[in-house]
Amino acid sequence: MDRRDLLKMIAASTGAAFVGGNAMAWGLKVPATDPAKVGLSKDDISLMSEVAETIMPRTDTPGAKDAQCAQMMAVLVADCYTPVQQQAFKDGLRKLNLVSDERFDMPFLTLSNAQRFELLNDLDAQAKEYNAERNLWGAVNQRANSRDADDTDPLPHYFTMFKQLTLFTFFTSEVGATKVLRYVGIPGKYDGDMPYEKGDRAWAT
Repeated sequence: MDRRDLLKMIAASTGAAFVGGNAMAWGLKVPATDPAKVGLSKDDISLMSEVAETIMPRTDTPGAKDAQCAQMMAVLVADCYTPVQQQAFKDGLRKLNLVSDERFDMPFLTLSNAQRFELLNDLDAQAKEYNAERNLWGAVNQRANSRDADDTDPLPHYFTMFKQLTLFTFFTSEVGATKVLRYVGIPGKYDGDMPYEKGDRAWAT
C-alpha cells in the first residue's frame, strides 16, 4: 500500500486531515529525534502502547504491541509534529487519564480491557463529532499539516491523533505489512488475472 494512499485512508476514517501528514508522506531522510527531548517520558510511551493495543488488539493476527507501535508513534511525534502539535498530543495523554479517572475512578493503565475498549470507543465517537463540527476533513484538501512552525491549522480531537498514529505505524510496520496485509515485494511479476475472493486481505507493497 502506497504511504500517501494510507494517509488519505486514515484521514478519511478519522474525519480529519492527518497531523504531520506532509512529513510522513514524503518520508524525509532526517535523523530521528529522541522523544524525551520533546517531553515524552517512558510512562507516556507505556500509556501510548496500551492505547494503541486497545485500538489494534492482538486477535488471530498481531496487534499494536507486536508491531511496537508506541515506540514509532513517539518518534513520529518528535520528528513530524510542530511544537504546538506535540503539546496537543501530550495534553491529550493527560486528558485521557482525567477522563478515565472521572468515569472509572482509575487511571487508564489500571482499567480492564473491556473498560479500555468502552472508554476509547466513546472517545472515538466524540472525536468524529468534534472533527465534523470543525470541518477538519476539509482542511486536508486545502493545506496539509506539516512541520512548519507557523502552521496554524486547527487540530483534531486528541483521540484522533492517537488513532491516526496507531493505524499509520501498524500498517507501515513489518508485522502489519507481512502478517496482516498480504505482502508482495516490488518489483514483482505482472499478473493481470489475479483471482479475488470476498474477504481477501488488502495488499501491502
